[in-house]
Amino acid sequence: MPPGAAGARSRRACVHGEAGVSSPPTSPHRARARGFMTWRLSSRIILLVFGLLLVVQAAGFGLVRQAIESNARRQIARELAFDERMWSYLLQQNAERLRQVGAALAASPGFARAIGGGDAGDIAATIRRLGGPEGLGIGAWLDPDLDLRAVDAGHAAGNPAMLDTLLRDVAGMLAGEDGEGSRLVLVDGIPYQFVLLPVRPPNESGWMLAGIAINSTLVEQFAGLMDGQLALLTQMPGRPPQLVQTTLPARYDRLLVEGGASLKELHTADGRLLARRMRMPVAWGQADTLLLRSTEPVVRPFRQLQALLGGVTLLGLALFGIGMAWMVRRVTTPLRAVIAATERIGRGDYDGAPPDAYAARPDEVGELARALDRMRLSIAAQRAEMRDLAYRDRLTGLPNRLRLREAVAQALAHHHTLAAAPPPRPIAVLTLDLDRFKHVNDVLGYAFGDRLLVAVAERMAQALEGPGDMVARIGGNEFALLLWGEDAAGALARARDLLHAFEVPLAFAGQTVDLSAAIGIACWPAHAADADALLGRSEVAMYAAKRSTAGVLLYEPAMESAGSQPLSLLTELRQALERGELRFFLQPQVDLRSGRVSGVEALLRWQHPRRGLLAPMEFIPFAERTGFVRRITGWVLEEAARHWHGLQPAGAADGAPPVRIAVNLSVRDLLDLEMPQRMAELLERHAIPAQGLCLEITEGAMMDDPQRTEAILGRLAALGLRLSIDDFGTGYSSLAYLKRLPVHELKIDKSFVIGMRASGDDATIVRSTIDLAHNLGLQVVAEGVEDAGLYRKLHALDCDEAQGYHLGRPMPAGDFAAWHARWQAGGAPA
Repeated sequence: MPPGAAGARSRRACVHGEAGVSSPPTSPHRARARGFMTWRLSSRIILLVFGLLLVVQAAGFGLVRQAIESNARRQIARELAFDERMWSYLLQQNAERLRQVGAALAASPGFARAIGGGDAGDIAATIRRLGGPEGLGIGAWLDPDLDLRAVDAGHAAGNPAMLDTLLRDVAGMLAGEDGEGSRLVLVDGIPYQFVLLPVRPPNESGWMLAGIAINSTLVEQFAGLMDGQLALLTQMPGRPPQLVQTTLPARYDRLLVEGGASLKELHTADGRLLARRMRMPVAWGQADTLLLRSTEPVVRPFRQLQALLGGVTLLGLALFGIGMAWMVRRVTTPLRAVIAATERIGRGDYDGAPPDAYAARPDEVGELARALDRMRLSIAAQRAEMRDLAYRDRLTGLPNRLRLREAVAQALAHHHTLAAAPPPRPIAVLTLDLDRFKHVNDVLGYAFGDRLLVAVAERMAQALEGPGDMVARIGGNEFALLLWGEDAAGALARARDLLHAFEVPLAFAGQTVDLSAAIGIACWPAHAADADALLGRSEVAMYAAKRSTAGVLLYEPAMESAGSQPLSLLTELRQALERGELRFFLQPQVDLRSGRVSGVEALLRWQHPRRGLLAPMEFIPFAERTGFVRRITGWVLEEAARHWHGLQPAGAADGAPPVRIAVNLSVRDLLDLEMPQRMAELLERHAIPAQGLCLEITEGAMMDDPQRTEAILGRLAALGLRLSIDDFGTGYSSLAYLKRLPVHELKIDKSFVIGMRASGDDATIVRSTIDLAHNLGLQVVAEGVEDAGLYRKLHALDCDEAQGYHLGRPMPAGDFAAWHARWQAGGAPA
């Protein structure tokens, strides 16, 4: 039975303050165990499946619990709604009984005699005596004008004057309802139910006001009819809330007062109670009835069902675990055999196949075993093929540099094992580089050049004599010969014979090609003690032969000092990037029409620790030959992006074109397929608009691989980047090719601009270039503007922009802001 249903009690409680609830502190505890991924596969499978099953079951239990909770709340809500209707009905019945008691009192002869006597004390005593066995809580006699004549306050406390005022106000509210209405009024915090009854002749005309407190009798009546609980809360203006009546035990009084009318749930020792607030219309204050119902009777049958479901689940888990253990064992046992076979393959043993018992299985394990066997055979075949590809040039079919080095190292190792034998036979390496091969590619095309290399390989193979000799292709147009048993004199003779063989022209595809070559020779043990040194010194001799046009040269130590400078320069360039020795300079570009600074060109200097500040021509050509220029270009682009925002003039109008930074790209940059992607990432990383950067390309760079260059430039232009052809007029690009390129401007080489001061031909070239560019929709930038005369001439020729010492010398990026401020203050030069 719900708590407090046996009876009700009447009390008034006022609880101040706020109850504090504390919980004991908890300390975290972490169990040390091996990581899940280090467990065996069988354990992981069982744990994973069990975990998933438990998660599903837990989710199912959670859903069932939620459904039970939701169903319980709906059922309790329906019962509380019925409780509310019953409480309203009891209040109406109470008002009707009060009306009957008041009417009987008003009609009694004793009350008529008391009124006739006119004494207020007698009238009040008569009301108290004749109010019935239960008695009226408050009774009052009012004349027809609703003036208070006599009052019996009963047990009501409070100020009599305030009570009189309250009774007159209540009578005024009820007078218009002709005895049919009732009102709830708080009298010193206690809810009273009032009715007003008219008194007519033969008695003296007037009004009888009868009121009774909502007391324990009514609450007990509710408790006897319903299974729910009830609490009556009131609050007078300016006072704390108080608990007037409740069917719950006294230990819950504080919780009821603290929760007040907003209480939704109440947790008791016997379970959880859901609450529903019923706002009672009262005058001079607030009264709320809290109707409460326990969830235990509703959820108890469902909990029994949950317990049964949990038992079934545990039994299912046990059976599932047994079946899973058997299944996992059936899977992992053959997997261990497959793993053993895989480990043999990893050790390079391709002869051991997986056991036939597993390969013959029709399930996935059998498919895995058969796939492993196919992989074993495929790896064996691919390994043989990869070895051939790793050691062989795909175009000519000759051994490559790696195979040559291995052969030289094996030859030297073979001689070193013969320490007790007679003096070893010498070994010579000849390195050959074809002359003018790039010109053949440029004129006759790459396909023709490839055929030419194949023909050269065949001709060199004819020079092999000994069983250990080898010819290899070690670079684009470089070949090498390994000769066993040849000393320096013999190697020189073989090299001259090879040069004589090249004197016979090669003829195919209707073309006759005269070839020549430079050959360098190094011998073991005279010139080197190991394979790398022997190959390197043979190349040093070849480069020396190429520079001296001697045809054939034998290695000499004096050649090493000249050849080591590029190696040291490359090392120093790497260190320059790491140590921050490169300097970022800018040279301004000016719009000839407005005098506005339209852009800057990014220029590079090297602050060498020993040689001082180096100009680009002292290291950039070498960086281009070695490929290191790509790292330098990346550094310059990062610096340009880092400085871009600082170059923009303060207070520039919205929509004004930005001050762009022009950066030079090399041949290797143009052939880099990842260059457009890196540029897109750079723009996004530094939040720079694409039109804020300009990429300058020379004509010569574009013509190295026109098709590839055109594709790369198209992708760069698609990003919105501005493209410029640098040093225009010094290359040999065709106008038809230039017209296809997505470029935006031409930069006239400074040699033509400077030449305008003394040569009319140069002035004609500049004028024609400007007209040509404008007809093609391109802008023109003139370099080399070194005096005011050239500035005025270019302005007269309608050139778009100018760059040169007359406008501004190359300056460190940090000095540009000050120069720009001076320029804006002084305007364009005369």
